[in-house]
Amino acid sequence: MKNSIRVVSGIRSTGETHLGHYFGALKNWIALQHQYECFFFAADWHAFTTEYKDTSHIRSFALNNVADWLALGLHPEKATIFIQSHVPEHAELYLIFSMMTPLGWLERNPTYKEQIQQLQNKDLSMLGFLGYPVLQAADIALYRGTQVPVGEDQLSHLELTREIIRRFNHLYGNLLLEPEALLSDAPKLLGSDGRKMSNSYGNAIYLSDAKKVVIDKVMTYMTDPARKRRQDPGDPFKCPLFTLHQRFSGVPVIHDVISGCQTAGIGCIDCKKKLLESLTPWHDAFLERRHDLTVHPKKVEEILEAGVRKATLEAQKTLLDVRGALKL
Repeated sequence: MKNSIRVVSGIRSTGETHLGHYFGALKNWIALQHQYECFFFAADWHAFTTEYKDTSHIRSFALNNVADWLALGLHPEKATIFIQSHVPEHAELYLIFSMMTPLGWLERNPTYKEQIQQLQNKDLSMLGFLGYPVLQAADIALYRGTQVPVGEDQLSHLELTREIIRRFNHLYGNLLLEPEALLSDAPKLLGSDGRKMSNSYGNAIYLSDAKKVVIDKVMTYMTDPARKRRQDPGDPFKCPLFTLHQRFSGVPVIHDVISGCQTAGIGCIDCKKKLLESLTPWHDAFLERRHDLTVHPKKVEEILEAGVRKATLEAQKTLLDVRGALKL
């Protein structure tokens, strides 16, 4: 019997699922579904905030992402799984929240400033991008989420959600719940260029990558820049590749990599080959499970339809109360 904690979380549908998604969120989701009532969604409306100029792939990304989640171990009988835009109540609560959220709260959001700087190839001077935390607050409040799984670097996002909900309650009555952080131990997984692994940066290893593609990406991964020559000692804790070792390799291998790198006992090519010995079997097993969903796409659609029905019932209950509080 699950307790009264309700977990809500989503992932933007901006590309294929990559290893950063798995270790940053999905692995935790899979564990949480056995403990709490969970609502997990493909955030396709959130994807529009950066991909508004070309939305042609967002639907396929959402469907593929959900299929990946199922192949990784998310189960529709344990969690409610759906696509955000298929529950239009998200948009209504977002609109209501936007009417009473001060502009200054959004402008000081550290992620807003970081993304503007990192994604200079995109014009993000749009209301939707500035206001994505408002939609995020609506996503959580709509299902009366009590807990949101986040890493420490995401605490500021959740606090903004709490502030928006707190302001709503102050203005219209103590109606909505302020969610608490469910902190997860998910150290940042670095991509091939040394930045956080992200679809936006083009530096990711995707779960859908063929075996040869994964090998090629690993063999060209950035390593400790201090190791300019084979005989130079390095620092694995400054090496983007080592963040993958920490997730895939066993303790003996990790110890060997640390020692070998610090003493120049092994080269970066050797280190990459050791990683592949751990990563490749895991990836092969995933591709095998994913293949069944590829040949039976209707199964994914049926799961999503059921998830949307359940999510919609919960969302409508909340909107009924919200409209009443607003005297609409």
